[in-house]
Amino acid sequence: MNDYTIYGVILVAGWLATDVWRWLGVVAGNRMNEDSEALKWVRAVATSLVMAVTAKLIVFPTGSLEASPLWLRLAAAGLGFVAFLAAGQRVVVAVVVSVAFLALGLAFV
Repeated sequence: MNDYTIYGVILVAGWLATDVWRWLGVVAGNRMNEDSEALKWVRAVATSLVMAVTAKLIVFPTGSLEASPLWLRLAAAGLGFVAFLAAGQRVVVAVVVSVAFLALGLAFV
């Protein structure tokens, strides 16, 4: 096997391992009542996992964010949350505001 074949195998194996579960989730989710306790629990678990990853990235960053001060990362997250609420809960607005604030802060710090 050459180097590119190995990468292809990794990509296909990774795709198969995750895509099957996504399709099963779509099939099972289409048959469930949106107000059911099971979907409320799934929504709560998914939200908590996203928030845990976000908190980990803010408090214990890696890469280039590691050099940024904690107060800047916290301020960017807070300002993004305020923008999210002010814009009618639009995620793209929160992301753009947070990234712009973080980039400006890194340029001047």
